[in-house]
Amino acid sequence: MIRNPAVAGQFYSGSKESLVKEVEKLIPASAEKKIDAIGVISPHAGYAYSGSVAGATLSSIKPKPIYVIMGPNHTGLGSPFGLSTSDLWATPLGNVAINKALAEKILKNCPEITKDEFAHIQEHSIEVQLPILQILQENFTIVPIVISQGDIEQYRKIGQAIAKSIKELKLERDVTIIASSDMTHYESQNSAQVKDSRAIDAILKLDEEALVERVRQFDISMCGYAPAAIMIAAAKSLGAKRALLIKYQTSGDASGDYSSVVGYAGIVIE
Repeated sequence: MIRNPAVAGQFYSGSKESLVKEVEKLIPASAEKKIDAIGVISPHAGYAYSGSVAGATLSSIKPKPIYVIMGPNHTGLGSPFGLSTSDLWATPLGNVAINKALAEKILKNCPEITKDEFAHIQEHSIEVQLPILQILQENFTIVPIVISQGDIEQYRKIGQAIAKSIKELKLERDVTIIASSDMTHYESQNSAQVKDSRAIDAILKLDEEALVERVRQFDISMCGYAPAAIMIAAAKSLGAKRALLIKYQTSGDASGDYSSVVGYAGIVIE
């Protein structure tokens, strides 16, 4: 079964030729040493707005053969924590295979996560990461999981189960966990920057509980804070020691309208 793209031609170019050109413009020319990333936070808006942050972030990491990609559920469809049952995910650049071995191991170790394609049909948060990864490397597999809201204990339990699954398959050197998330939505530039700095500070301290608390305390409309919390918990179980902010900007930096912006942060955990 193939999962066809839901937002090709909307969030990013719909043809292979134009998409290659679009993504190549998002990837900065850099000779810097690649980061051996355990975890990543990367935004998922239209490439015109968040693509430069996603491109800078994903191009800063060492390519891995497997990516566990978790994104928030914007559609409300499907189960709370749904893992795609497709064999392949299609983009205009070609197909990406699901890593069945790791997917099955995660399902075995984490009863909260269930097989569910319905949650993925119209969801863009995972899909938009793929073309950038496809331009950066030829071959990789994915485990796509849509994440709805839960509580901190659920997030930790899921994160630790993902880490356990990676360890049991001896894939610690082969997997990067990507949490797909935008930051504050539709507030002024100043308000977004203040709120986002609080969330980013918690992430940089590898404190998933503080992230969840601050999102709720300060009413931060970070759509993927749940995937981010799970990723942090998993990364720490896999030995993560520090986090780096690669890039932050808002939609205002692309549109010129700073009265109502969306924030985008690219963060790498190693």
